[in-house]
Amino acid sequence: MDFPLKDPLKRQSGSGPSPCAACTVRDWVFCSVLSEHELSRLDEMATHLDLSAKETIFNEGDEAKHLFNVTEGLVKLYKLLPDGREQVTGFLFAGDFLGIAMNDTYAYSAETTQPVKICRFKRSDLEQMFREIPKLENRMLNMATNELVQAQDQLLLLGRKTAKERLCTFLLSLSKRADKRGDSPTLVSVPMSRESIGDYLGLTTETVSRTFSKLKKENVLSLNKGGIVELHNLDDLMGLAEDST
Repeated sequence: MDFPLKDPLKRQSGSGPSPCAACTVRDWVFCSVLSEHELSRLDEMATHLDLSAKETIFNEGDEAKHLFNVTEGLVKLYKLLPDGREQVTGFLFAGDFLGIAMNDTYAYSAETTQPVKICRFKRSDLEQMFREIPKLENRMLNMATNELVQAQDQLLLLGRKTAKERLCTFLLSLSKRADKRGDSPTLVSVPMSRESIGDYLGLTTETVSRTFSKLKKENVLSLNKGGIVELHNLDDLMGLAEDST
């Protein structure tokens, strides 16, 4: 299947900084280990894309020709079940990498859930760069390892936790991510829909909404405008994530 994305972000001529040099998430992304000279070379092989919400980046089973780096927005990863339902396997934010494939095809589908900016790289170009710059490959392997750990955590989440524990665990993961980025760990952006959260946690949309309402009533959190969830006490939330009985 041909690559479905369209409308690449056109580079502007002149003396302004390149998209890579001006990247606001450079410290978090896989290319953070590169020198200025190496970064310029990577920039030359990148295609910078502006995408709207609900655009497909790639589908499960497509030939894995490209790798991608999210620099802004939110991407949903999912697999289609035999009955046509989606099983959301993860959410990627600015700084996350996607498209890593053990075989020649993608093992999951990726779709934007809001306007997104990404960098697209030909797999063959990056593989050549990996051979020449081992630290870049090591960085990529570390990111792939983290992705595997998250997948294992989700299996535990779906297999052993109640609805309340699942949602609290999910909110804690967003809190830890925000804290790592230097943002407030108690004012957490939750930009995905209740339906997507349910598909990720193995819950119905109604159960997700009821659980949010219950946590709000118990004064565990507040639901603010703009998809911001205020977590009142992280220690209490951690206790609920482990045992909501």
